[in-house]
Amino acid sequence: MSKSLERINHIELDEGSFIRRSEVIEMERNIAIADLLKANYFSPILKNGEKSKGPYKLHLSIDGDGLIMNVADLDDEHVHRFQISLKPFRTIVKEYFLICESYFKALKGASPNKIEAIDMGRRSIHNEGASLLKERLKDKCHMDDDTSRRLFTLICVLHIRT
Repeated sequence: MSKSLERINHIELDEGSFIRRSEVIEMERNIAIADLLKANYFSPILKNGEKSKGPYKLHLSIDGDGLIMNVADLDDEHVHRFQISLKPFRTIVKEYFLICESYFKALKGASPNKIEAIDMGRRSIHNEGASLLKERLKDKCHMDDDTSRRLFTLICVLHIRT
């Protein structure tokens, strides 16, 4: 199967999981979705070992401590549904929110060196979350690093409840 078909073509977040989001969070969400749709590699692993036909529609939601990923084809035919526990992500997501808050505060007046240092830490934590996501999904789907980074961003967005 061509890699161009092994991709996410449409993504939805469970919009019922939040009350309101700040402009900054909305911007992060929109950028992650736009970047993800522009370039990604995503290929579900089916139980019978067969490949499904992409591109895919992906719906992300959180149910309690679980991330639910519903995958459909472009005709809205169910392809796969997987769920992973988000408990291993708790610390990383909390650290990511804290460092993002520091980063956005620093942008308002800190020195360029301080902003750069905080941004390096922010990217490091983000990469750690993306790597964990890729590891937790390794038996459910194949994805590239950029796809896991953007999906981790969207998981963080889904965590915001107020």
